[in-house]
Amino acid sequence: MPVNHLMEEKPASYYAQERGDLVAQLPRPLGSVLDVGCGSGGAGRLLRAAGATRLTGVELHAPSAQRARELYDAVHVGRAEEIVPTLDEAFDTFVLYDLLEHLADPGGLLLELRRVAENGAHLHVSVPNARHFSLLRDLALRGTFGYAEWGHRDSTHLRWFTRGDLVAVLEGSGWSVERVTHGPLRPISRLAERVSRGLTAEFLVVQWAALARAHRSGPGGLQSHGAAGSSTAGGAPRAR
Repeated sequence: MPVNHLMEEKPASYYAQERGDLVAQLPRPLGSVLDVGCGSGGAGRLLRAAGATRLTGVELHAPSAQRARELYDAVHVGRAEEIVPTLDEAFDTFVLYDLLEHLADPGGLLLELRRVAENGAHLHVSVPNARHFSLLRDLALRGTFGYAEWGHRDSTHLRWFTRGDLVAVLEGSGWSVERVTHGPLRPISRLAERVSRGLTAEFLVVQWAALARAHRSGPGGLQSHGAAGSSTAGGAPRAR
């Protein structure tokens, strides 16, 4: 079944996640924000409350995009890979929460976002951790990848990233990674992380989040592909 059809079958709650934990990590001021994969606008209220001066969304699922229009200044309906190249305004902040894993060419989209990035613009992304122990367990002991209707191994995911893969696709697309973070771990997992100097986190973290920045001289925004450089990671496995 095509991925688009699978997306249509998702419940409304799938498109309504607020991601307050991630919005809280965004550097201020936010300025003009582009929310790629905005769903029904769950993060929109928090982005607006955090000071977004203009809020633009891109969403594939039309019913969710319609609901998001109640919160956003503009919402474009369609595939991000097709919409972003048509944008003719520059943005200060980009959020791509649980999006890259759904794309066939995430590097290509990240490169297009550089074109419409103001000088010093921030990009914040989150992806499932391909190195999580549950995936390794299922492959080794159960002989299955374990696709599910939602969550870590959502059946609509096309691409998979470890922490290193995420950094590589961002850096290879012209973004400078400033930090990579993860959600809170259980007490025993935090202890293991300290003892192993962070090594065990690679297997215990369900999701990675990365904050990157666009650096370039001269006027910001609306830069050609040639000026932005070429992506070295666009062909690596990844999704939405």
